[in-house]
Amino acid sequence: MAFEVPTWEEIYELLLRLADRVRRDGFRPDVIVGVSRGGWLPARVMSDLLENPELANVKAEFYPGVGKAEGEPVITQPVSAPVRGKRVLVVDDVVDTGKSLRLVRSDLVGRGAAEVRIAAIYHKPWSLVTPDYYERETRSWIVFPWEGRETVRSVVEQYRRRGKTAEQAAEKLVSSGMDRGLVERFLKEMAESPKSPT
Repeated sequence: MAFEVPTWEEIYELLLRLADRVRRDGFRPDVIVGVSRGGWLPARVMSDLLENPELANVKAEFYPGVGKAEGEPVITQPVSAPVRGKRVLVVDDVVDTGKSLRLVRSDLVGRGAAEVRIAAIYHKPWSLVTPDYYERETRSWIVFPWEGRETVRSVVEQYRRRGKTAEQAAEKLVSSGMDRGLVERFLKEMAESPKSPT
């Protein structure tokens, strides 16, 4: 599995360009909806960049681990603001299968949103949904700065299932660009946790 590990600065630059795309397109959302959990931080930044304080969230879940999207997603937390008659910009960090964003868009339309557009930092070429706005297409697993511990845990679990060690998983992540100190810290915390895969 290939990993891409963007820095905070790279993510912010991509979000600046994403906001420019939305503005150039003339789309002025009444509300920005971040898809939990990965879309929360990008949605907050887009709210700032688009000078739109109307920010809400929605949660759709089905991911059991890194690189695995099984079954169909479900909305586990409905949108946190009224959307009837409003133009909505849905923001997520990455569009992988597209199933959760398809569900979120359908849910918002069902709640009476006048228009729903989707923005994402990254888009996978096999996705069922192509965002209206995105900055990069990739086949890699993206390790965002806000999900380091979660990624380390998932990759270690995946390596263990294949008969490999936590150290091998750590080396793969470090060679892909993750900070060695953080990876080692997360491994140590996981080893000390009663639920630990290490």
